[in-house]
Amino acid sequence: MDHLLEHLSQSLIQANSQEELVRPLLEMLAQVTQLESTYLTTIDFAQDLQHVLYARNTRQMQIPEGLSVPWNDTLCQRALAEGRTCTSNVQECWGDSQAARALGIRTYVSAAVRMSDGSLYGTLCAASAHEAALPASTEIVLQLFAKLIAQHVEREQLMQALQQRNEQLTQLALTDALTQLPNRAALRDALQRLLARAQRSGSCVLVAFIDLDGFKGVNDEHGHAAGDRLLCTVAQRLQTALRGGDVVARMGGDEFVMVTPCTGPVEGSAPMQQALEARLRDAAQCQVRLEDGSLLHYPGASIGLAQVPGHLSVDEALQQADQAMYADKEQRRALGIAPQRGICV
Repeated sequence: MDHLLEHLSQSLIQANSQEELVRPLLEMLAQVTQLESTYLTTIDFAQDLQHVLYARNTRQMQIPEGLSVPWNDTLCQRALAEGRTCTSNVQECWGDSQAARALGIRTYVSAAVRMSDGSLYGTLCAASAHEAALPASTEIVLQLFAKLIAQHVEREQLMQALQQRNEQLTQLALTDALTQLPNRAALRDALQRLLARAQRSGSCVLVAFIDLDGFKGVNDEHGHAAGDRLLCTVAQRLQTALRGGDVVARMGGDEFVMVTPCTGPVEGSAPMQQALEARLRDAAQCQVRLEDGSLLHYPGASIGLAQVPGHLSVDEALQQADQAMYADKEQRRALGIAPQRGICV
């Protein structure tokens, strides 16, 4: 028993996963019971199936990992229902069990692996194809190992839940609540990575600043709900306009920014800039169905593009694009294009 406790202690310390805990426990359970097969199962009540998750087999008895059998026909289900942990003659107790006959089980022990809320996770079992006299310590060891497995499963489930929650919180922190686009913080991270990559490769980054012309007028005339619909519509259209490597984000208010790496030499990026600008202008021109059923025809946005070398900072890159956007806005005003709040029909 001292050797068993020492082995158990080391297994608990060294186990970093369920499998790393369970496999030594199956080996120790085999040493205690002297039965041919020891295995851990999980139970899928929705499918009414019992699955063998891990197994250790010796001699004649072979319980294959991955085996699935109908739960209502298993020895585990019968043992739990009758409160019978150890059975030295399975044929006398449960001679009608097809699973027992198929596997040739004659001696069988089983303990429920239950979570702290009482729910059944699975079973810890040992079996042999011959009748065997079980040591007095069998039930104690079986229950102890089942409890250790349950605690480890719950710990893993808790860690997974915490990780998922952290990922969700991180995603929320980097997402604009209204448009579901990346927000300012996410954009700055993406732009920083693109600039660093451009500096290493000697290329550049295209930064496009998009400002919705006459947006305040839309809010004033049609209400904030109409403004929100316009923002969401433009955001969706900008997402549709994305190409590989593009990132579009809402900076706040009626401002959006798209960044994309230059795919060729700096001096040859003019066609890429023209194509990007055409995509963005098309995305910003849209129609929005308002709550009263009217259709708002929105004329578009002022757009500034900057070709930014990799050695510039994020703030410098955004400032260059912002200045280019204001230059475009002045030009549109001079041509009588901006600002306009849209026309409802």
